[in-house]
Amino acid sequence: MEKENNNHKINYLRLSVTDRCNLRCMYCMPDEGIDFVPHSDVLSYEEMLHLVDVSVHAGIRKVRLTGGEPLVRKGFVDFLDELSSLEGLEEITLTTNGVLLTDFAADIRACGICRINISLDTLRPERFLQITRRDYFEKVIQGIQEAERVGFDPIKINVVAIRGFNEDEILDFARMTLDKPYHIRFIEYMPVGEHNSWSNEKFISTDEIKEKILEIGGLHPVLSNPFDGPAERFRLEGGKGEIGFIGALSNHFCESCNRLRLTSEGHLRGCLFSDSEIDVKGPLREGKADDYLIRLITRAIESKPKSPKGMSPEMRKCVRHMSSIGG
Repeated sequence: MEKENNNHKINYLRLSVTDRCNLRCMYCMPDEGIDFVPHSDVLSYEEMLHLVDVSVHAGIRKVRLTGGEPLVRKGFVDFLDELSSLEGLEEITLTTNGVLLTDFAADIRACGICRINISLDTLRPERFLQITRRDYFEKVIQGIQEAERVGFDPIKINVVAIRGFNEDEILDFARMTLDKPYHIRFIEYMPVGEHNSWSNEKFISTDEIKEKILEIGGLHPVLSNPFDGPAERFRLEGGKGEIGFIGALSNHFCESCNRLRLTSEGHLRGCLFSDSEIDVKGPLREGKADDYLIRLITRAIESKPKSPKGMSPEMRKCVRHMSSIGG
């Protein structure tokens, strides 16, 4: 049975399979000097499968695989194939930066995964290099094209909106949904990580982004499904795709948040902006029974924030890098 918190169901687990990445995005991690989790401390794929199976018994029905960059971890496709055979899971999705997608898209799709999110904050190669510190723009574009070719539906493109960097591309991204069945999702720039360069001057609210998009047409609401995350969904008149808005700072959604996060080293987090975590790897490796693990998951659900009252954007900050949390 799905567990409830503040009268809504917690049915969605974001699982980070690694904290390593082949990009160095400025809002996610520094270019150098990163203390990655030692391999011995990272959950094995077998441990991840066990914890997901237990989570299903605690009410989880959807799993999103994240990182870091999940495709850099060796054996990922085999793990994905095993995960897709777990009973009780109704949806498995993947978030990737797209750099390796040309090589892996067909194999991922063959595992039965049909939904994918690709992070891309700019349509300009020089800006891509600036924000990611890596010259892989063409690889990402080719990865998106390959994902479309092998039949992923929907293909969601996540865009972190940053004032002074890419706000002049908002309409370019929005227009993509007129001709392509892509789901473009605009995400507010969030203060996550010690070395994050977030500031109020760089922040663009989803309300401001919506106002800009209204210059090219009206936004028609799209109904959400039970496993949707926090995105508000819309469609431009005549558009083949959708536009979503995730206002983690300006439009708090604590009361409707339906997800937990499991870090690559086996810590459950109820909220992205809170550094409160529950260790499930330790008890798992100690041989604790599944009932004990379910109680830990239930505790994580019950500890999720029920209200963001009194929290300004400047206050909503966590210390860990986004890559180590799983987004």
